[in-house]
Amino acid sequence: MTAEKPTGPLGDHLDDDDYPAYTMGRAAEMLGTTQGFLRAIGEARLITPLRSAGGHRRYSRYQLRIAARARELVDQGTPIEAACRIVILEDQLEEAQRLNAAYRRTAESTDPASAA
Repeated sequence: MTAEKPTGPLGDHLDDDDYPAYTMGRAAEMLGTTQGFLRAIGEARLITPLRSAGGHRRYSRYQLRIAARARELVDQGTPIEAACRIVILEDQLEEAQRLNAAYRRTAESTDPASAA
């Protein structure tokens, strides 16, 4: 069986972690939390959901992962503002480590002395 390009309403977005596919109600249900929690982390600027043409919030899978991490921290007793800041810092650290590793690979592949 060969994979065909999706032609439904999501088109090629099935593998796109940044595609805003989930409504607020569905996102809250998936996370086992309330819509108020999603609004609160939005107000804390942890995530910024996209808006549909009708003005409804839409969340991506990436945003749901971020929200799930914040919920873990809040469930452990961390205040929501602190949880959001922690998640932002964790995300920035992960990105910095990824960039650092990429720079190292580039430097090692272009430095003839390191190959010896």
